Amino acid sequence: MSDTKLKPIEKIGYGLGDFGSNVVFQTILILLPAFYTDVFGLAPAAMGTMFLAVRLLDTVTDPIMGMVADNTNTKWGKFRPYLLWFAIPFSVVFVFTFITPDFSENGKLAYAYLTYAVLMVLYTVVNIPYCALGGVITSDSQERVSANSYRFFIATSAGVLISYFAPDLIEYFGNGNEQDGYPYAMSVFGVLAILAFFGCFALTKERVKQVAPTKGSLSVDFKTLLKNDQWLVVALLFLVLLVPIVLRGASQVYYVKWFIGDAELIAAFLTTGTFCQMIGAGFASSLTKKLGKVPAYILVQSIIVVGSIALYFVSSSNLYAIFILFGVVNFFVQMGAPILFTMAADTVEYGELKTGRRVTGLVFSGALFALKLGVAVGGWLIGLILTYYGYDGKAEAQSPEAIRGIVLSLTLFPAIGHFLLIPIVSFYKLNKKRCDEIRAELDQKTDS
Repeated sequence: MSDTKLKPIEKIGYGLGDFGSNVVFQTILILLPAFYTDVFGLAPAAMGTMFLAVRLLDTVTDPIMGMVADNTNTKWGKFRPYLLWFAIPFSVVFVFTFITPDFSENGKLAYAYLTYAVLMVLYTVVNIPYCALGGVITSDSQERVSANSYRFFIATSAGVLISYFAPDLIEYFGNGNEQDGYPYAMSVFGVLAILAFFGCFALTKERVKQVAPTKGSLSVDFKTLLKNDQWLVVALLFLVLLVPIVLRGASQVYYVKWFIGDAELIAAFLTTGTFCQMIGAGFASSLTKKLGKVPAYILVQSIIVVGSIALYFVSSSNLYAIFILFGVVNFFVQMGAPILFTMAADTVEYGELKTGRRVTGLVFSGALFALKLGVAVGGWLIGLILTYYGYDGKAEAQSPEAIRGIVLSLTLFPAIGHFLLIPIVSFYKLNKKRCDEIRAELDQKTDS
């Protein structure tokens, strides 16, 4: 039977991989929309269309990368090598995404499409093997929750660093010119990402093997994945979840700048949200031990819905209530993340028992495709909402309607998305008892 218990140092190492990915993901979530509209100079509608259009690449790259990872065999394992091979290219393109070239309007739009598309392809090449790694470092479902709690605690610290230090670094390197400051600030974070990926590679180990290793094809493995009804539930959860997360994340800078009316509070507001996320991730393991994955997830989403609705009714002058409610919402948002990724990992063994094939990479590439599709829809919606309510990135003041659209994007619109997760997750049936039974059956097949 495969080792199930992980030492804290390996859980920390596993978390470092997502720290590297979240340097990019959190920056895209928190800073990139405002960078594109207010610094780079894209129209909100053009930005939203780009976010959605680039995701068409994922329909090709995600399943291919999942299958490539599943069929990779090196002395380091199937998934860890990609962290080593692509850490530097990923970070370099990340920096180039935040350069504002002296091009025409159409030239700048083409540059934005190119750099963002290449960045997302490299994100796929690194992040799909990384997420698949979570399914092979241990076979114990509760231990996976624990490892993912470490992961998201450490990963969210990337958001804390970006939220707290990015505004000052941009100001420092740019001397007041944000176009000059952004690339240098992102270079600092890019170096941190490289070191984190290398650390994850060095500190983790792949243990769980397929019962009957076979070389597959994309069509066969894809059919295998679609037979996994529990994976379909998880994929839908990823898709729906990321829409409200992106709406909330993308509207934060706008909310502070225009609703609260004090741009100097941006760093404090962003840091409050990401710090509370970091703390919340650490409570997922203890909550699932007491309640189980599905009841815990329902409770978390219910609290987020209530907190988001309450935040909508707070006036712009009540800073204490704004910061407290925003912190509470983000605390529970990240508490749900380790639970969901553990659900994805558990569907790997479920699918293996059901079909006889273990497609770890494809399971996570499919889940991450659903996640990134949710990011794309959320990014498209924020552009659509800003346009509909009349937001003007070049204006010195915004209309009351534009500000109302920003507030809705941070509060009520995300609340709808989180509410929809509750009936979906009720179809997930892989509790700890069932996961242990599945692992025991697979181990029997291995021994025989």
